[in-house]
Amino acid sequence: MSPSTSPASTCHNCHTDAPGNFCSTCGQSTVVHVPSAREFLHEFVAHYVALEGKLWRTLALLLFRPGALTNEYIAGRRVRYVEPLRVYLTFSILFFAILKFGSADLFLTVHSQQPQASAHGPSQTPDNNASGMQVSILGQTPTLPHQWQDFQQLPVAGKQKLIRESFFHYAPYAMFGLMPLFALFLKILYLGSGRRYGEHFLFALHTNAFAFITMALMTLIPVDIVRLALCAWLLGYLPWAMWRVYPSGKLATVCRWLVLMAAYALAMSLAIMACIATGVMLRH
Repeated sequence: MSPSTSPASTCHNCHTDAPGNFCSTCGQSTVVHVPSAREFLHEFVAHYVALEGKLWRTLALLLFRPGALTNEYIAGRRVRYVEPLRVYLTFSILFFAILKFGSADLFLTVHSQQPQASAHGPSQTPDNNASGMQVSILGQTPTLPHQWQDFQQLPVAGKQKLIRESFFHYAPYAMFGLMPLFALFLKILYLGSGRRYGEHFLFALHTNAFAFITMALMTLIPVDIVRLALCAWLLGYLPWAMWRVYPSGKLATVCRWLVLMAAYALAMSLAIMACIATGVMLRH
């Protein structure tokens, strides 16, 4: 017997008398039934895609007006835009999913370094323990400790697989963990500006969400001129956003941007190496 679709006299959620279509206490609909596939699809489109226009307004500011979305949020105009944390998490998850199942070679490359043959004898095969590994992630090249005997005993293909799996498993958490540090760098760089730490964290979420969108597009679009344009926009976006959110001279903004990038690049390199090391150490 299928559930009734007529309004109930008592709310199923808080058990308050609710003679109408909605409970006056908790707001839940009194018409309770198992949703159809069509209703699930409608809810997904309305809530997660359309968001009553919020998503498109958010994307327009985020992509084409550096710093504007942060300024809108600080000014109190928030209901018309998607929440900052949701923006960051959504595009972070999308980026790593695209990177994992798409062409990861743009950001993550792992290959073996074959020993050269010498006059004393032939070179060793790739499966030997002496074979080296070179890893490049987001332009960084960490070196794995050679004393990890279990890792060194793996064949080259096994090493490559383990490094990739470690990166994709732990990197999303590491990148999110870097957001408070990014905000802390901004707090230090703009001491005396009157900005609270929460405002710096908000700026970190927005600018890093933009970075994830741009890098996802660079992964999806295998056209060199498009990738070059996206890379140029990615490099110019952050100092422009800093100049609009933290009003100061252009030269001072560029200097702060250089310091921020140097500190964040170092932190990201350490985080990436930690991701790989964690994956290697926790390998079963």
